[in-house]
Amino acid sequence: MFRFISGGCNKAPSSTMNAIHCASPPPPPFSLPPAKGGGIGSQGNRLFVFGVGFVGRYVSNQLLKQGWRVSGTCTCPVRKRELEMMGMHDSFLFDANKNELESLHTLKDATHVLISIPPLSGLGDPLLTLHHKDLQSTLNHGNLQSLCYLSSTSVYGDCGGAWVDEDSAVNPATETAKARYAAEKGWQQLGCELDVPVNIFRLGGIYGCGRSAINTILQQKSLSREQKMRETKLYTARVHVADIYQALCASFNLSSSSGRVYNVVDDDPAPREVVFDFARDLIEKRWPEQAIAFRAQDKAEDTEFSHKSRKIGEEKRVSNVRIKKELGVRLLYPSYKSGLENILNSMYDDHS
Repeated sequence: MFRFISGGCNKAPSSTMNAIHCASPPPPPFSLPPAKGGGIGSQGNRLFVFGVGFVGRYVSNQLLKQGWRVSGTCTCPVRKRELEMMGMHDSFLFDANKNELESLHTLKDATHVLISIPPLSGLGDPLLTLHHKDLQSTLNHGNLQSLCYLSSTSVYGDCGGAWVDEDSAVNPATETAKARYAAEKGWQQLGCELDVPVNIFRLGGIYGCGRSAINTILQQKSLSREQKMRETKLYTARVHVADIYQALCASFNLSSSSGRVYNVVDDDPAPREVVFDFARDLIEKRWPEQAIAFRAQDKAEDTEFSHKSRKIGEEKRVSNVRIKKELGVRLLYPSYKSGLENILNSMYDDHS
């Protein structure tokens, strides 16, 4: 999905277009830790990803290119085949509600574990709730160097548009956000039991190649009711997947850490509506003949969901100072503008 580049993308994809492919963004401006030798460690650094979704796949793909051994879980046979074709050393069909950890034979050898499985309503984090003791036993082999949990900036709740950082009070309002925060505490506790640092990454809205305002518009997808309600927000935290990868890799470089919380967002918490307007302008400059169709779609959706019925959601502006100061991260895409421009420039239609 990230490795295809086309020199000619001069016509707009139709509503029945095939999958859009993108070029990989440039690599981060720092190197990853070197592979360690001796015993099992002779295989080098080994990442295990619980839940290889959009972020997990991107991170896995990049680390595979750098010689890491990468294993991970998914719940779909089609995704499993995709991961195998990508070069993942071991991919497992795994449902935390049904399967046992013993089926994940590479987990015990992992030097780094990335957790990207969301908590479930009424259950919480399924790995912690159903497999705590097994996790403790499996990971207690001396190989593990760090645990990384992907959380969300939603744990801060409504702050009236004020800036928040990692030391700000946490006040999750929704059940999902409460479950996220409970999972953070649970993974930190497991880290204490294993004597392994746990880094919590509170992510803004994730976008990247194949998952962005540009893709939504080109594929003529209608926004969900929840998405439309978010359009009235004054501030929306977001981050390009390549910058999530940067933050994760930078944390791997820390020689000593007791575990930290990091907000991973860009510099520009712009409203969703502004972002979509910018994306439409980019598309219409590239494919002006499609402008009328895109605007007609917007008008129809606005009629279906009137502004009077929208509710303003939680308002906050999320600071990313810590990842810059402590991790040395220099954002590849500090604004949605540079991120969307890169996505559009790297896309192509299979029929072009």
